[in-house]
Amino acid sequence: MSAHFPQWLEWIGVAVFALSGALTAARKRMDPFGFAFLAAVTGVGGGTLRDVLLGRPVAWVVDPTSPAICVIVGLAAFVIGARFAPANASLTRPLLLADGAGLAIFAVIGAQTALLAGAHPLTAIVLGTLSATFGGIARDVLAGDPPLVFHREIYVTAAALGAIVYVAAAYAGYPAIYGALAGVAAGFVLRTLAILRDWSLPAFPGANRQG
Repeated sequence: MSAHFPQWLEWIGVAVFALSGALTAARKRMDPFGFAFLAAVTGVGGGTLRDVLLGRPVAWVVDPTSPAICVIVGLAAFVIGARFAPANASLTRPLLLADGAGLAIFAVIGAQTALLAGAHPLTAIVLGTLSATFGGIARDVLAGDPPLVFHREIYVTAAALGAIVYVAAAYAGYPAIYGALAGVAAGFVLRTLAILRDWSLPAFPGANRQG
């Protein structure tokens, strides 16, 4: 039903999530250590939660490639940003787009890992969604920002869509790489459209009322 797809897909997810952490560090005007630290927390946070919940060895403890990628991305962002980025440049949209790419990739990877571990399809979707959002939550909390999952804008929904598309493709018998690409595309496109068009889910009635 489901097979492993290339390791490079997870490394890409780690790198783009690490970039979102580095962009947050840039917005907060942190030092190089802050860049590397936020990049690492964001890049490996979701995978750590995934592995802990599945009761398997944490991937970056066994193979340090992912944290190494995070540190390299974080320090490179510091050096390049300090030399070439305009002082008044807005980092909000690049941050959201990088986060959206990492979100979509980790949703698919989390769902696939859960299926390979024998999880129920619904469990795989939930785990994919959790592993896609946890790194961003950790980043925002450490940076002193309200986590994106608490915003009305479409975020968790995009991660869930990516996981759903992958799980559906896996059960339909499509090759894992095709399902992965479809899931990543679905999650990223929805998140990108939500950013560009300011889409959001409806708030609870009366949430803005006083008294």
